[in-house]
Amino acid sequence: MTAAHAVPPTEPAPLWRPSRDRAAGARLTAFHAHAAAHHGAPRPTSDHPEADYAALHRWSVDHLDAFWAAVADWFDVRFATPHRSVLADRRMPGARWFPGATLNYAEHALRSALDPALADRPALLRVDERHEPEAVTWSELRRQVGSLAAALRELGVRPGDRVSGYLPNIPEAAVALLATAGIGAVWTSCAPDFGARSVLDRFQQVEPVVLITVDGYRYGGRTHDRAATVEELRAGLPSLRAVVHVPLLGTAAPAGALEWGALTASDVEPEFDQVPFDHPLWVLYSSGTTGLPKAIVHSQGGILLEHLKQLGLHCDLGPGDRFFWYTSTGWMMWNFLVSGLLTGTTVVLYDGGAGYPDTAAQWRVAERTGATLFGTSAAYVTACAKADLHPARDLDLSALRCVATTGSPLPPDGFRWLHERAGADLWIASVSGGTDVCSCFAGAVPTLPVYTGELQAPGLGTDLRAWAQDGRPLTDEVGELVVAAPMPSMPVRFWNDEGDARYRDAYFDTFPGVWRHGDWITLTSRGTVVIHGRSDSTLNRQGVRMGSADIYEAVERLPEIRESLVVGVELPDGGYWMPLFVRLAEGAALDDTLRDDIRRTIRERLSPRHVPDEVIEVPGVPHTLTGKRLEVPVKRLLQGAALESTVNPGSVDDLELLRFFERLGRERATVSGADYGG
Repeated sequence: MTAAHAVPPTEPAPLWRPSRDRAAGARLTAFHAHAAAHHGAPRPTSDHPEADYAALHRWSVDHLDAFWAAVADWFDVRFATPHRSVLADRRMPGARWFPGATLNYAEHALRSALDPALADRPALLRVDERHEPEAVTWSELRRQVGSLAAALRELGVRPGDRVSGYLPNIPEAAVALLATAGIGAVWTSCAPDFGARSVLDRFQQVEPVVLITVDGYRYGGRTHDRAATVEELRAGLPSLRAVVHVPLLGTAAPAGALEWGALTASDVEPEFDQVPFDHPLWVLYSSGTTGLPKAIVHSQGGILLEHLKQLGLHCDLGPGDRFFWYTSTGWMMWNFLVSGLLTGTTVVLYDGGAGYPDTAAQWRVAERTGATLFGTSAAYVTACAKADLHPARDLDLSALRCVATTGSPLPPDGFRWLHERAGADLWIASVSGGTDVCSCFAGAVPTLPVYTGELQAPGLGTDLRAWAQDGRPLTDEVGELVVAAPMPSMPVRFWNDEGDARYRDAYFDTFPGVWRHGDWITLTSRGTVVIHGRSDSTLNRQGVRMGSADIYEAVERLPEIRESLVVGVELPDGGYWMPLFVRLAEGAALDDTLRDDIRRTIRERLSPRHVPDEVIEVPGVPHTLTGKRLEVPVKRLLQGAALESTVNPGSVDDLELLRFFERLGRERATVSGADYGG
């Protein structure tokens, strides 16, 4: 496989480097000194931050017990009963973290409410499409959580029961999650733009006893009523004992439903059930493109420690910071966002369109809320660049220190646009992880430089490697992303997965005992990381593997291309067809000139092997409900598979787009292999 961003022979200059004072003041720097003084970490030199981080990272994966003990110590994790050891079993799957310990995630998330200096400051900032922030203080958040938790207990909810939310990104969703976790029950959620079938595919697996739901939501300047969908959910979830109505649109509760306001009106100090470290906290779901979504179970203790590390050390968040990430309750980044509370950070909950009323919307939310860390998608950054926005010039972003991106690799042009148009002193943190661990494998490090097109480094405690197909470690070459040692936030199991068969097959089938994530990456000799796209949708021409992300980065530089999709189709006669599908920007036309521009751009920026056999205009690019391009299902449709055997209809954003590819596959099946382009 070739690497579009392979390390050049001469050392490139970084795009950005933290000042000496900024690096010295980072919480990671203080943690490093503490870990060296008390837990055996190598002592920092203060003059060589790259070498210091490399040494700290090496220690963190070579001495997992000491590292995670240091994290628990540094963040003052409260164990109601002590652990017998940190890591009792290193096998994957099956690692046993902090056996004997009991704790509660919600207790830690609400600790700042007990600090007199913070109690009356905002814990949450609610923002909708009017862009007028509304604060929920720490003390008010704690009161609402205590009231709702008491009400859930009165409804008979007990540790291990499931509570489900059909809610947008609003404070009520955060309150419900924390109340559920506080009593040791298990939280699970879907965004209200999910249809009934998509929600039932998820919730029916876990059989919730309570459903907390809105009557509708507002998005893109429009009101979307969900009353009929809620009735379908109630009918399809016979396990429900209660339904709680959140009147976001102001409607009365339907028959048999309880009012949110009544359940959160009392002034009750929360009680926190102390549960085992590996007790389930929440269930997240895979995209479910080819069957029922996998119901991924994460633990209270594993998420607590992983998110403290990721948010408190890597994202450098703490009291006084404001954390905004554009997300929804159907994506793991929402859970990650709410965990900002663990560090005493004010969390910004934005419920609205990504680009409404115009492309600059998210930047205005960052401005109006005084966000210090703003997280978004690479696609949004690309859209801002194409719209020729200049947020640093046009908005007051003086509070903003970091812009983070995930969902897909941030292309080099995205790095450069952020540096030039959002602020030359802005820390750009492209991160990569997954729903599977509800965290990041690589990305933000506040003490390290940023190189264009590259993630700064693997995360602490993450034994990230690039492996060849035979298991050889690779440096400065593209390989499979693997994690060679356990992480606390790896799933404790999948729901209804007897003997962990699906769990093992999902991550440990290729390299037994080693987590294979399904991404192509390069680990550079500088210690940075480049993500090339999913390995299960690899392009393979004449034995040379290529990453689709590299092609997207090249093609979508062109102003005429709004989005693209590339697949490699093995043909029955042994041939190989690699079409590139493009969704054009408004007013653009796919003529011979544009086709030539596309081919020339790919050839010059990548290689002749990357040039597609055909360039085909499409009405749109299909995605999962969380925004991932559906490369593998499209490939199967083009090979002649029927839609119903290729994808779960409830898992995609626009089924009609897939019907387009299904028709194209049938049409192509009637001609010879040579007509595919060969």
